[in-house]
Amino acid sequence: MSRPLQLTIQWKWYLLTGSLFLVSIFGLQACNKQTTAEANAQTPQTSSLTTDIPRLANGKPDFSGIWQSTSGADYDLEPHNHREDAPPGAGVVEGKYLPYLPEALEQKKKNFAERKKLDPASKGYTLGVPRGIYYPAPFQIFQREKDLFIVHQFGHSVRTIFTNNTDHPKDPYDWWLGDSRGKWEGDTLVVDARHFNDKTWFDSAGNYHSDALQVLERWTFLDRNTIEYQATVTDEKVFSRPWTLSVILHRHREKDFQLIEDYRFTLEYDEFYPPKPPAGN
Repeated sequence: MSRPLQLTIQWKWYLLTGSLFLVSIFGLQACNKQTTAEANAQTPQTSSLTTDIPRLANGKPDFSGIWQSTSGADYDLEPHNHREDAPPGAGVVEGKYLPYLPEALEQKKKNFAERKKLDPASKGYTLGVPRGIYYPAPFQIFQREKDLFIVHQFGHSVRTIFTNNTDHPKDPYDWWLGDSRGKWEGDTLVVDARHFNDKTWFDSAGNYHSDALQVLERWTFLDRNTIEYQATVTDEKVFSRPWTLSVILHRHREKDFQLIEDYRFTLEYDEFYPPKPPAGN
């Protein structure tokens, strides 16, 4: 074999083996990148949640903002078909149905039958707890280290949740919004609310409670614009055991969004305001 031909063959061999080497290297890199991406996708990213949610100066989550539920829970907490005054819904209660005592269930049925006349919300009364949270109207939270205020657009009721390690009053009255005391379990605000009257309902379907109502709420950020709200209800006069509901709250982020006047207690006077001129003038 002539020397020029031998050199040509050797160079072709070097080029071929070099190309195969580069292909294998790049292939391994691509495989490693894919494996890393798959691993990252499968690994829960917990650190971003704890660092991305708004916080107070003391490091506790800050729920300040305007919030609203789109759950439709106010139509009926339990699963229900379409009816004249409500779209169908799957319900928001764990276990689907409320564990009424027999006599209380009969009262609930009466409430449902006369709901258009008896529903406290239709009269403009304070919504109560937990109904005010999932009622289809916004509410605003103002939060400090020692307390948290919830201002409802519906009727402009104001509820205070104390987070200053104080206890319920020893000689309480029965209030429309109860007495609320909160504590922190990690990044979850846990609120014990009690000392209610019996004048509010849970929804517009007649689900109701007595003055023995106690509500244990859990407020937890899912992300900076979403809250998971849970409420465990205990009422030994009405239910055979405690039960829990859960809804999602969304932060209003529309430009210039704010609460508007909705003074429900003035409804019965609407025909007189604004004042009308005397007849004949």
